[in-house]
Amino acid sequence: MYLTLNEMHKEKLRYGLIIVVMTLISYLIFILSALAMGLANQNTSAVNSWGINYVAMNNDANGNLSQSLLTNDDIDKTSLSANQAAIGVAPIIVKSHEARVSAMFIGIQKNDLIYKQMQLIKGQLPKNRYDVLISSALTQKDLKIGDHIKLGMLAHDVKVVGYVKNATYNMAPIIYGNLVNWGDVKGVNNTFYASGIVSNGAKKANTKNLKNYTKAQLFNKMPGYTAQNSTFIFMIGFLLVISAVIVAIFLYILTIQKIPNFAVLRAQGVPGNYLVLNTISETLIIMILSVLISSILCGVTAWFIPESVPMFFDIKLLVLSSLGLVLTGILGAIVPVRLITKIDPMSVIGG
Repeated sequence: MYLTLNEMHKEKLRYGLIIVVMTLISYLIFILSALAMGLANQNTSAVNSWGINYVAMNNDANGNLSQSLLTNDDIDKTSLSANQAAIGVAPIIVKSHEARVSAMFIGIQKNDLIYKQMQLIKGQLPKNRYDVLISSALTQKDLKIGDHIKLGMLAHDVKVVGYVKNATYNMAPIIYGNLVNWGDVKGVNNTFYASGIVSNGAKKANTKNLKNYTKAQLFNKMPGYTAQNSTFIFMIGFLLVISAVIVAIFLYILTIQKIPNFAVLRAQGVPGNYLVLNTISETLIIMILSVLISSILCGVTAWFIPESVPMFFDIKLLVLSSLGLVLTGILGAIVPVRLITKIDPMSVIGG
């Protein structure tokens, strides 16, 4: 370790440059991870806040809850338990004054399992049929408590009575309203009762016309969700590979330049393992410093990112990404390490 620190102290510029490059790569990986998590949360945050395990839809919906239609007969045959609830989902246009906003209407019943999981930021829970809760994201669209708004094809105005936390579904802000209004909002007749049945227990909806999906299956069926996550995973993977290549090239060049010095040390009796550990120590110091500096930059960035940008820093993911960067750095050190093990000490004494 002494040799490592002494060498880095004497070659501040060289090692400083590689630390800057690796810091930028680490920073980019962390930012991409945060954007991926932010976008994923905009798809899944509402469903996760419901605390459910399964969603039942009709067989023709192909896992898309907003396209599912359950009849009154389907609901009667299911015999809903206390751990189940009917839910109505409909993409809508919200009309307020002169504004038009795209949103997702979620129809629920008072005191059902979703209603009990509501996390109000401000306001109160709905008291009558035409009270609604809106996602806090809609406050950026100038919607506020007390406003009367129109939802989809519903003829009657509804009143905003509160803001809800974690209220987005498939990238759209949510408006929670009464399930009784769902049919009118969506524009279907009273033959249909809901879009699906959610359950937070082991019991599934077991009828011939319905198909059950887990939360993970529901998310994967959301339009664009899988493709979006796959894109970010590949981008982060490529950056990890690039970081390993950069470390390998940098250390290889440094090792080539230091071969005469290493050969002298070997001739003086310094074991090869010591020189190998020296190179690995350099790699660890470079990667750890890069990760720490980029983490600080991410913390600073989080203060300046607008709320409209979906970014979420997940501590567990950041730790895993940091470990991945350190490991790829060590893998990159394999090339110069192999070079060190092949140094012939006789080359410096004319052997």
